[in-house]
Amino acid sequence: MPVSDELHGSKMFVRIAGVLTATPRFVALIAIETSDAVFAVDSIFAIFAVTTDPFLVLTSNIFPILGLRSLYFVLSGAAERFKYVQPGLALVLVFVGAKMAIADWVKLPVLVLASLAVIVVLVGGSLALRRQ
Repeated sequence: MPVSDELHGSKMFVRIAGVLTATPRFVALIAIETSDAVFAVDSIFAIFAVTTDPFLVLTSNIFPILGLRSLYFVLSGAAERFKYVQPGLALVLVFVGAKMAIADWVKLPVLVLASLAVIVVLVGGSLALRRQ
């Protein structure tokens, strides 16, 4: 589909010389929604650290698609105030990765509450240790 070189107000599509043409606003929307979908698919592996129930895996990835952008703007504004958020999230990823790595050799129950408790403690602790 041809793409216009200039914005046309708030329109996503315009007709130029009788040809339906996308505007840069539509291209930006496609890029943003594609990144939302990529991040939602990426989080599928993380949810398997908590549960193997397909319904929970599906529904836990619908919410990131719906609200990921909004959450990004909230966190980007607050990121300066929290010094230990990145190390806390890194520890969550290490925990999830280790749990997934040993899943084939160590047959443990999913331990949903224990896994969620570890994640809540790591993220909550990193948020509680505010930058002074």
